[in-house]
Amino acid sequence: MGMSGDADHEVCGMTVAIDVVGGKWKMHLMWVLGAGPQRFGHIRRLLDGVSEKVLAENLRQLEASGVVHREVYPEVPPRVEYSLTPLGEELAVALRPLEEWGDRHKTELAANLLASAS
Repeated sequence: MGMSGDADHEVCGMTVAIDVVGGKWKMHLMWVLGAGPQRFGHIRRLLDGVSEKVLAENLRQLEASGVVHREVYPEVPPRVEYSLTPLGEELAVALRPLEEWGDRHKTELAANLLASAS
């Protein structure tokens, strides 16, 4: 079901979705931006452990996918805000059940990982 060089091969929707939100930070970014427009510094503080470079790359990739909008306000100094586009809002709704599943099973999953490590 992966990508293929064959133009007649239809790409699986799961592959497309994972290409958009795959990686360590993109789903977290979608969650943060789901609360409303955010500035870069605030996003970085909310996502403990992300470097400035990685955050900028991930935001650029989400913007290129069309799920995040970058707005530069003509102020001194310039103010930049990131927000979800309508496409991003729809994706955030689609990700919510995954978050809810994680919340319901996080204790069990952590116990399973701990047991498998011993």
